[in-house]
Amino acid sequence: MQSTHLSGDEVVKRGRKLYDQEIRPKVEADNKGKFLVINVETGEYEMDADDVAAAKRARSRFPDAPLFSMRVGYPGAYRLGGRFAVKQP
Repeated sequence: MQSTHLSGDEVVKRGRKLYDQEIRPKVEADNKGKFLVINVETGEYEMDADDVAAAKRARSRFPDAPLFSMRVGYPGAYRLGGRFAVKQP
């Protein structure tokens, strides 16, 4: 199937909508923390505790499809930044 060209914002919008409406009830209770890669054209997905493994399987199954990645049960897949601990003398 020939993929349509979608902007990054549209891929995110479709991915979140698919997750919220169709996928979340099936996966969230038992898979918190796993990585999910969704084909935003079909709603099919791959899931794994390893983000690279999920992405490779998804790209293999859906080579030309726009994909949306996320982490089940979290607002983002990764955390940027960090915290500095101040040592008390």
